[in-house]
Amino acid sequence: MITFAKIIKTNNQNYNNMRLDGRRESSNVEDRRGMSGGAKAGMGIGGIILVGIITLLMGGNMGDVINNVGQQMTQVQEATPDNVQREFTEEEQAQAKFCRQVLASTEDVWTAVFQKMGRTYTPPTLVLFTNSVQSACGGATAAVGPFYCSGDQKLYIDLSFFQQMENQLGAEGDFARAYVIAHEVGHHVENLLGILGKAHQQMNQTDKVTANKISVRLELLADYYSGVWAHYEDEAFGSLDAGDMREAINCAHQIGDNYLQKTQRGYVQPESFTHGTSEQRMKWLKLGYDTGNMNTSTFNVSESEL
Repeated sequence: MITFAKIIKTNNQNYNNMRLDGRRESSNVEDRRGMSGGAKAGMGIGGIILVGIITLLMGGNMGDVINNVGQQMTQVQEATPDNVQREFTEEEQAQAKFCRQVLASTEDVWTAVFQKMGRTYTPPTLVLFTNSVQSACGGATAAVGPFYCSGDQKLYIDLSFFQQMENQLGAEGDFARAYVIAHEVGHHVENLLGILGKAHQQMNQTDKVTANKISVRLELLADYYSGVWAHYEDEAFGSLDAGDMREAINCAHQIGDNYLQKTQRGYVQPESFTHGTSEQRMKWLKLGYDTGNMNTSTFNVSESEL
């Protein structure tokens, strides 16, 4: 068992900056900030945070999440007219640039990794939005957090989520933010490899508890792939140091199902886990970073090995 106690003790420590100076920015970005969106909800790394976490952890299902988030979306749309544009702060623009640079890095890394596997990598599109957005998977508000939609092969992020990570989850640092993006790109990698579609089919044909277990494997694999990306990013550019990985490991700890459930209601319900425990998420992220091995998969190990 890997021990992360020292790694996640990041309080009162200075965070390091991921070295991206002079790096290119991806052009596979749709900037929809300031535009209003639609209805229903998607699911991603932040899918059990805010409205989603309260509903799921109190015994609700994804239908309940969709209904609750849909209600919030209606309120947002009533308060925000269509096509209202505003100027973005310097910090917001810097965050958008950071996202474009991280996305560009994932494009470079995964293109090379896929070539080694004899495959062709088709990059996803990053959609930046404010408050709510429409996707091929339906609509979503910022309340569901960043998510990937396989229907249009796009990942969606409201940049306010990064502030929520710091204020509500205690997940600080720019590499923690990079990990969020890389995790959603990890789902895209799963999709291109045929893993995501197969898993979703299995989830639709089984009971809820079993479907949750499959979901955990998908999320942990996306964590692993984000670690694989970090492995090759650092190998090529020397852009990371121990402080950067500490940020990502801390973030993985803070979004573990057991940690969130314990924080929200004081006890945990393992059969309702959909993303994995803190220990599991940290383990698979670090394993991907340490090895960069694409032959490893969370679907090839027993539950006790997750």
